[in-house]
Amino acid sequence: MLVVHHLDRSRSQRVLWLLEELGVPYTLREYRRGADLRAPEALRAVHPLGKAPVIEDDGIVVAESGAIVEYLVGRYDGEGRLAPPRDGEDGRRYTYWLHYAEGSLMPPLLVALLAGQVRRAKVPFFVRPVVAGVASKIEATFVRPELDRHFAFLEGELADRPWFAGEAFSAADIQMSFPLEAAAARGGLDDARHPRLAGFLRRIRERPAWQRAAARGGEAAALGAS
Repeated sequence: MLVVHHLDRSRSQRVLWLLEELGVPYTLREYRRGADLRAPEALRAVHPLGKAPVIEDDGIVVAESGAIVEYLVGRYDGEGRLAPPRDGEDGRRYTYWLHYAEGSLMPPLLVALLAGQVRRAKVPFFVRPVVAGVASKIEATFVRPELDRHFAFLEGELADRPWFAGEAFSAADIQMSFPLEAAAARGGLDDARHPRLAGFLRRIRERPAWQRAAARGGEAAALGAS
């Protein structure tokens, strides 16, 4: 039986969703974040970095969301429902979005999270203005311009197609879901300015497999370090 080591409100929610789309049975082992929003030490027994998601499948341990998506699609999607042929344009787009989600979009979202934590840090009252000023500077000079650039890029990419790889829903959309859910929750994704991205989020939430995964593991609405 395939085992998913699942951290609440995290990237591992995508793995549950993918498994539900594939119809692959799995066992869920759940972990809860601490007050610092980090994963518990118990996850280190599964993988040295102590982060989620991690899966175990017949003695094979796979970590990292993108690697897990590629592994599961390669092993269990025999009909090719969730991945277009790699030698075509849709296949090239599919590969791009699998890597873009974590490699390009997540870093500014994580900086946004850290800036918010700096702003809320418990510090002596006389240094609070300085701390708040540093956080505001980071947000104004890096976070907001960077996210605005990404959101505009993504809006344009969805102008001619409903899904990121093309006309058909794919595992690339599952991989893209976490940063966009996080952006909607915390990163300033604006429905009025980004209607196509808002539509994408509505469509994924309407999918029965997404709803089953959310019912089983919760929604991935928080930016986490794992």
